[in-house]
Amino acid sequence: MFIEFTNLQTNNRKITLMNKVLHTLTMLFATTALLLTGCKGGKDTSSTPETRGEVRIVEYCSGPDFLTNGEYFRASATGTSPQREIAKKIARQNAEATLARAVEATVEIVAENQATQLGFGTTEEATSKFNELSRTIVNKKLTGAITICQELTMTEGKKYIAYLAIELSGSQLADAYVEGLKQEERIRAEYNYDQFKDTFEEVMSNYREQ
Repeated sequence: MFIEFTNLQTNNRKITLMNKVLHTLTMLFATTALLLTGCKGGKDTSSTPETRGEVRIVEYCSGPDFLTNGEYFRASATGTSPQREIAKKIARQNAEATLARAVEATVEIVAENQATQLGFGTTEEATSKFNELSRTIVNKKLTGAITICQELTMTEGKKYIAYLAIELSGSQLADAYVEGLKQEERIRAEYNYDQFKDTFEEVMSNYREQ
């Protein structure tokens, strides 16, 4: 009886010891798993633009190098068509239209600033005269606008997309306006051409600072 009791106590101690070992190992594994999860979560290597479904967009003929500055009027545009040359033509027309609006807006500012130098009765009259001259000069000069960027792509639907950027020299436009003003009998006798060019260049310089 005594031997059996002793064996029972020994077995109980072994069981208790094994339980402690198992508990310790379980806690150790759990702690390790938490640490590994924390490390992975900190790096977050699974989240990238590609995995989030983001697609990089390439903007051709666009950006700071293709904006109007203190020396050049610039415009960018696109044209889409199943025919390559038609797509290019549309892009050119759109770019020229954008460029014309930029030039006319600048000339309107110059006209308002210079209205007092003219013998016109109102600012509106001076602005109207400048705008009329602006359209004439722009129409002549646009054909000589220089292409500074041109790209062509094709969509999955077999359509061409033409990207285009063009520019016109601000100083050459100012000279053209001066020559045009000299042809206006109403203006020729009393207008200060040098002051016009100075004001034109001052307005152009605002683009450089943007």
